[in-house]
Amino acid sequence: MTRVPITREGYNELVKELEYVRSVRRPQIMREIEAAREHGDLTENAEYHAAKEKQGQIEAKIRELENRLGESDIVDIVKLPEDRVVFGSVVLLENLETGGRVQYRLVGPHESDIKKNRVSVTSPIGRALIGKTPGDVATVQAPGGKKEYEVIRIGSE
Repeated sequence: MTRVPITREGYNELVKELEYVRSVRRPQIMREIEAAREHGDLTENAEYHAAKEKQGQIEAKIRELENRLGESDIVDIVKLPEDRVVFGSVVLLENLETGGRVQYRLVGPHESDIKKNRVSVTSPIGRALIGKTPGDVATVQAPGGKKEYEVIRIGSE
């Protein structure tokens, strides 16, 4: 089994999501199935079939989260070097074309979320940033074309 790096925070979020799906969503679906069964003939009961489909999706989600947790390797990011970009680093970048600035944390693929400014170390930008130091330029092959970012600052928060 391939081990996937993850921060403690990311691991805890996965555990929390798994607990929610198991303790809240799964029982909700079971109640929906029971309520639909009370309507009689199951062969033409759309509510029953919809609830059973949701049950399958929930069970698949549980397996997915269990697998993610099982293959996760928690990386301690308490003492990160601030002279180069590594897993867990928070990096302030300047887009050399637009002058716009953006800050990302480099995380594992199971916890990447662009809305939270978390990018995977395996993404194009993550791969381009690993090992860079302040002042370096990272060239990223993005779907919209090549982009260049200057590393302004590296930190842990």
